[in-house]
Amino acid sequence: MLRVAIVGRPNVGKSTLFNRLTGKKLAIVDDRPGITRDWQSAKATLYDLEFELIDTAGLEEEFNDSIEGRMRKQTESAVLHADVILMVIDARDGLMPIDRHFAEWVRRQDLPVILAANKSDTKAARDGIFEAYELGLGEPVALSAEHGLGFSELHELLEPYVREAEQAEEKALLNLQDDEDDTDSGEFEHFDEDSGIGFGDIEIDEEAEEEKPIKIAIVGRPNVGKSTLVNALLGEHRMMTGPEAGITRDAVSIPWEYDGRKLTLVDTAGMRKRAKVVDTMERDMVGDALRAIRLAQVVVLVLDSNQALERQDLSIADHVIREGRALIIAMNKWDDVDDRQEVLDELEYKLDTSLPQVKRIPVVTMSALHRTRLDTLMKRIFEIYQLWNKRVPTAKLNRWLSMMVSHHPPPLTQGRPNKIRYMTQIKARPPSFAVWVSRPKDVPESYEKYLVNGLREDFDLPGVPIRLSLRTSKNPYHKK
Repeated sequence: MLRVAIVGRPNVGKSTLFNRLTGKKLAIVDDRPGITRDWQSAKATLYDLEFELIDTAGLEEEFNDSIEGRMRKQTESAVLHADVILMVIDARDGLMPIDRHFAEWVRRQDLPVILAANKSDTKAARDGIFEAYELGLGEPVALSAEHGLGFSELHELLEPYVREAEQAEEKALLNLQDDEDDTDSGEFEHFDEDSGIGFGDIEIDEEAEEEKPIKIAIVGRPNVGKSTLVNALLGEHRMMTGPEAGITRDAVSIPWEYDGRKLTLVDTAGMRKRAKVVDTMERDMVGDALRAIRLAQVVVLVLDSNQALERQDLSIADHVIREGRALIIAMNKWDDVDDRQEVLDELEYKLDTSLPQVKRIPVVTMSALHRTRLDTLMKRIFEIYQLWNKRVPTAKLNRWLSMMVSHHPPPLTQGRPNKIRYMTQIKARPPSFAVWVSRPKDVPESYEKYLVNGLREDFDLPGVPIRLSLRTSKNPYHKK
């Protein structure tokens, strides 16, 4: 698929254009310059064209280790992944010296370039559109990303590159098929009648599920090392890092493969206490992080080992559990801890007292900076993902339920037994169970906890949320 990188100075509308073409609000948009810092990519469509679009940080004339200098390095890294550059200028502001500077930089990249004059929906933009010819990048496309104007002209310029990329992919696929035909033995694979697996059985669905990437969200307070952890796992400087708090702003999804398994890592902005979030942009950042949790399957909560499980950490962990996601706690900066046993004891106490609804949440001590125990973290991720997907056979559940009720029956209701009749698992991800009871409203919360704790212990479901719903059979003779 063709890869197109959007570049330009800050605040020319790159992220607005990115959101418009991808059809999703993936990038935070704000009137202030320099909002985007890390590059991210997503599938984009323009009428009948499909391509991968890359949003980048604003180009700055900084070559040092400042935030602006690191943003420039991020943009340069993004362009290395691109096939076409889409350079954007602000037509209303007209050409700036920095536009001319980066036009020269773009020409040196040895890539096709399309010039877009954004914000061209007013009379004030006319002079800026004419000035754009001075950059020597061809005829500019006058468009408005905010109002969706000028995209037919952009389609006309992008189409040859997209079609060329599609033809190259088709050719590569045909060559691959020819190679497979050459090595084919000519024998058919026969269906094994004794395998116990038929068409549409759950085993086929599980195999299909293996092909889907596991979505892993990396969350936590600001400056605990989330982006450093992402970079350490990927083995490259993919995310911008530094000593400053709040560097990451957009939730950035990164496809990855580990030990032959497809994954999607999502780096998120640091989440502060709600009372401290007063800025509109920060609310958008936190909203992106909460959305990443909701769409994830496994959430890694990164903690600073020297400030482990503060109130905000517990708030994030509680939100993850209420969303039904599998949770892992990564104790980062473990190499800086002096009394490690004391820290672990305090962590265990806080988990038991503040998050009693989920027992034995996996905890991994590690250092993202020094890349220690990353394999252990990945092992725990795969383990808890399997538990999160676990299913218990109905017959086994009901034998267990009978044993639990005989040991400790539910309280009487108006002097009569409140019969528990039947139980089944209604879904996984997370494990969710339904119990049919004579009078579900009269079952106390303590008895529900008794059943949930029993499920967790007897069916080996540590560290994952368990959902239990009480139901009753409809009485056909009951008058409304």
